[in-house]
Amino acid sequence: MADAQKVTNHSGTAATGVRRVRMRASGATLERLRDGVMMVRQEEELRPYPKVLTDRLAHWAQVCPEKTCIAQRRPAATGDESGGEWRRLSYAQVWESVLCIGQALLGRGLSAERPVAILSENGLEHYLLMLAGQHVGIPTAAISPSYSLISKDFGKLRHCMKILTPGVIFVSDGARYAQAIEAAVGEHVEVIATAAPPDRREAGTFASLLETNPTGAVREAHEKIRPDDVAKFLFTSGSTALPKAVINTHRMVCGNQQQIAQVFPFLQDDPPVIVDWLPWNHTFGGNHDIGIALYNGGTFYIDDGKPGPGWIEKTVRNLREISTTIFFNVPKGYEDLLPFLRADRELRETFFKRLGMMFYAGAGLSQPVWDAYRQLAFETCGERIVMATGLGSTETSPMAIQCTWETDRAGTIGIPVPGIELKLVPHEGKLEARVRGPNVTPGYWRQQELTANVFDDEGFYSFGDAVKLIDPSDVNEGLLFDGRLSEDFKLANGTWVSVGPLRAKMIAHCAPLLRDAVIAGLDRDFLTAILFVDADACRALAPGLPRNATLAEIVTHEAVRARFQALLRSLARHSTGSSNRVSRAVLADQPPSLDAGEITDKGSFNQHMVLDCRAALVEELYASEPSPRILCMEKA
Repeated sequence: MADAQKVTNHSGTAATGVRRVRMRASGATLERLRDGVMMVRQEEELRPYPKVLTDRLAHWAQVCPEKTCIAQRRPAATGDESGGEWRRLSYAQVWESVLCIGQALLGRGLSAERPVAILSENGLEHYLLMLAGQHVGIPTAAISPSYSLISKDFGKLRHCMKILTPGVIFVSDGARYAQAIEAAVGEHVEVIATAAPPDRREAGTFASLLETNPTGAVREAHEKIRPDDVAKFLFTSGSTALPKAVINTHRMVCGNQQQIAQVFPFLQDDPPVIVDWLPWNHTFGGNHDIGIALYNGGTFYIDDGKPGPGWIEKTVRNLREISTTIFFNVPKGYEDLLPFLRADRELRETFFKRLGMMFYAGAGLSQPVWDAYRQLAFETCGERIVMATGLGSTETSPMAIQCTWETDRAGTIGIPVPGIELKLVPHEGKLEARVRGPNVTPGYWRQQELTANVFDDEGFYSFGDAVKLIDPSDVNEGLLFDGRLSEDFKLANGTWVSVGPLRAKMIAHCAPLLRDAVIAGLDRDFLTAILFVDADACRALAPGLPRNATLAEIVTHEAVRARFQALLRSLARHSTGSSNRVSRAVLADQPPSLDAGEITDKGSFNQHMVLDCRAALVEELYASEPSPRILCMEKA
């Protein structure tokens, strides 16, 4: 792959020193309309795509029936810390299973009004059930496992159940999910479990679904599916409010995979091999990543690791065994993987061996981490690897705007993908991003008022995000993310504060110590911040702390406080005015609460909820005589 293809920069010419993989070279046009509104369109037209995603499964089951479609590690034997061997399903096996499960679902009279709710983590059974539902026109809804296993009050789970009114619940382990089922699922709803089905309600096993013999009803149901029928429901993460059930139609799912295929044509040159942990209850993992593997005849390895101590080591083990062709992760995942790559030459060689692109989303990636991966790749294989991101959402399937060229700057989100129209609307000195296209949702299930609020009178969906042109004279230089509009506010002097860029600047300046910063200052005279630290990184500043030290013990340690004081004063000295100068800060001694809505299950912070829940702490930040735990930069 590396020798036969090319990578391009924004102008379509070959970029030097970069691994050669095919990416789209065509550009976009910008039209300036009245009142400062601009319209950006991709020059390349969207090509035809299948009606249902499983049409691609049927194709590959004929073309390469014995090839591994998806794999997952078997549970490790007792006392075996290395984990089990891979359990693999070929394209033919997946296809046959989808037909059997599809028949079983049809026999239960399920529909969009009574869909299948999947409460469990990523897994082979989850994958088969999701595809079977799409194949016969019965929507599934993957619900965040944290709503069942981490939440104490099950409030978000009850909310999701109320919206969905599911006809069947699937769980991987009935015992693990027993408490959540009893708290949030009606007694009349059937529960299907891979193991330990509950014995006090109607329940069955996943194995029984596979034992169902498919009939002509499966083919008939598939043929009746229309492109705008519901394929699945995906709940928003709840970073700004309670989760909303986003309608994902078959047109959205398939159209977006074709858009991805056109901007990343190297996926068809060498079928992708993917090692991925990203949860399928989110669009990044559940639409984008698993869809790329299936659409292009690749192989998807379910990563049993994830970012964080005790978990990233599992990802490292998988990456030692499997050379990926495209790698997806959130910024925290790249940060946690970095020291392992630096320390292990063999791991680096396996990781970069076939890698055509690295992709990140979910948050901004710091420039130091970006630079480190570029340098490691060059030292290992003599080439840089394209590291890209874009702008998308659950409502856009997700890809809508994408960078497809080599750049030296972290955070370039690129230009619209084929089939997408991007409208840029002036808003308080910024440009609000709105999109229209086949991959955009028709709305939120059973929430018409919320649906109306996110579409303008021309049918454009608003991300609620701002973007800016890197070069106002050339749209093909790409766009940059410019923050969430709902987070911005004014100081008492009328100065607008752009929260997103300020948070990103603080996190980068304090890397790797700072997980996130919540900015306060609405109608105040100056800015303050509640800082949520990376406990493991901060613990390294104080070797005397015990390994099991609490967060409160970590953030009150003299060495940790001194380091943050120095970093924040350094940042304040380089600030240009009241809109980007944080004068006081406090290190949060309690982690963000999922139940209180301060944080989502994917780790995104809800700025407004943190400020509401910690109102007393905000008042402490603005006290005329700040307490000893407040870090002050006034004398910087």
